[in-house]
Amino acid sequence: MTSRSLLRLALAGAVTSGAVLLATLPADASKAPPSTVPVRLLALNDFHGHLEPPTGSSGRMVDEHGQTVDAGGAAYVAAHMKALADPNTIAVAQGDLIGATPLISAAYHDEPSIEFMDKLGLKVAAVGNHEFDEGYAELRRIMDGGCHPVDGCSPAGEWKGAKFDYVGANVLFKNPNEKTDALSALGAKQSEVKQLLADWGVPALPPVSVKWMNGVPIGFIGLVTQTTPSIVTTEGIKDLKFVDEVKAANVASKLLKLVGVKAQVVLVHEGDQVTTGQSPDACSAIPGVGNRIATQVDAEVDLVLSGHSHQAYLCKVKDPAGNDRVYSQGGSFGRVITQVDMNVNVRTRDIERASVVADNHVVTRTVAPDPEISAFVQTWKNRVGPVANKPVGTITTDVANMAAPSGETPLGDLIADAQLAATKTGGNAQIALMNPGGVREPLTYATSPANEGDGVVTYGEAFATQPFNNLMQVVTLTGAQLKTVLEQQFTGGPNNQAFTKILQPSANFTYTYSRSAAWGSKVSNMKIDGVPVTDAQTIRVAANNFLVGGGDAFVAFRDGTELWSGPLDIDAFVDYLGANSPTAPPATNRITVID
Repeated sequence: MTSRSLLRLALAGAVTSGAVLLATLPADASKAPPSTVPVRLLALNDFHGHLEPPTGSSGRMVDEHGQTVDAGGAAYVAAHMKALADPNTIAVAQGDLIGATPLISAAYHDEPSIEFMDKLGLKVAAVGNHEFDEGYAELRRIMDGGCHPVDGCSPAGEWKGAKFDYVGANVLFKNPNEKTDALSALGAKQSEVKQLLADWGVPALPPVSVKWMNGVPIGFIGLVTQTTPSIVTTEGIKDLKFVDEVKAANVASKLLKLVGVKAQVVLVHEGDQVTTGQSPDACSAIPGVGNRIATQVDAEVDLVLSGHSHQAYLCKVKDPAGNDRVYSQGGSFGRVITQVDMNVNVRTRDIERASVVADNHVVTRTVAPDPEISAFVQTWKNRVGPVANKPVGTITTDVANMAAPSGETPLGDLIADAQLAATKTGGNAQIALMNPGGVREPLTYATSPANEGDGVVTYGEAFATQPFNNLMQVVTLTGAQLKTVLEQQFTGGPNNQAFTKILQPSANFTYTYSRSAAWGSKVSNMKIDGVPVTDAQTIRVAANNFLVGGGDAFVAFRDGTELWSGPLDIDAFVDYLGANSPTAPPATNRITVID
């Protein structure tokens, strides 16, 4: 990477152009300028490629009146955005625009979703953890353009790159030797900035973006959850580190201030859970990691727009100086647009906090869908149709994704069975484990009026159950190491598991866990094909590469040896359905729970 490109990453235009613009704005001496100018932000988060209206509970939202309404869909997002936008508007986003997406977007590495964001007029977006699902190199391709290195160009032709700025202030390169070129490009006159970056590191993405509106600069600081390495595939981010969000935001804030940008907004892909059933305009957030960021980032930051937890809330929190600032999130899947109106003082170029008014708008489907976006979505639906509609197997009844008391789900167990079948030959797998967060949409026997009751599973439906394109892998663990993996399902251990995550086991693997036992002693009676597992024996364990890399805080997987890589998880599932049709939902009796 050249010195110039590293400098561009480090300053994202703030130093190289913003400082000059601050000094050279034209003045109109014929009339007194206004004391403040208006700015409106329209924000989205966690879109996850839902170009078509999301279905089931993912497509419903509690509105401002307490009513549950249908919400979301690109054409409706566009219609609401157009209705809310005015000449003072900057459209922004808080990450996970792509990744874990429906087939209509995922089949083309999410280029359709980014193109939609460009059509919306998006200007700045923080990266989310799912922006790294296919690795840093693929994220750079999405940002900068070019055809996919394996699958080539999409039906739309060569990808031109995103027109908006992706920012991530806490995403740094691990290699400190790359710092020299980045800092030498700044020159002697930028000594303060040079020292700031020397203490910080080399950003792998632009940390900030400066947008001008009504003659004033607005600085946007991007942040992504620092837990990203534990929730994406390790190989794709092996050269990166994700540092503390507050520390990175404060460095980025100082950087903006050094070049005269005082109106500052944090776009952070991290958030809090809520008290359910509340209005999207209620401050229903239960203080957690998102609140820590919102209250601790530098007082120069005027508002914090969040994401990641897929919740909708509007709060005012205190900054370190004791002043109010807005802290909000807008749900997920394009179901809520957050509107923030504010005045910026022309003389100080800072946001007047008292003027900030925020509102979460539910993206209802009672308005006319935007015709251009409707046609755009239909085009991509037609393109992916032959792939999505191809039958791959049949089921006898619905295969649900609702957890039994043990934490097992019929769909999770079925996927684990498919993964074991796909990895026995070649990988010599003896058991399989599936992460519950990777199991998404259920398989439904009656999928539409056109084929009601047919039980046919299409490729698109199979893909929706696990839309991450993970690679199947097999590693060797000892019985003791396997027990540690299972202990890591529960909170209280050194892996800092945030909440209980029950891995979905293949049918030939059974065990017992105790709710009341101390961490480290919860799991017992492990058996493979009915034979007790000993601590010393070696076991070939199949899992996707996300888990094998230690994802979801299952770090004991990293102790595995003799790594073998096999097919994609979706291919394993499709092949299993084809070979075992009609497929019945398995009984969730592989895990026994005692108090």
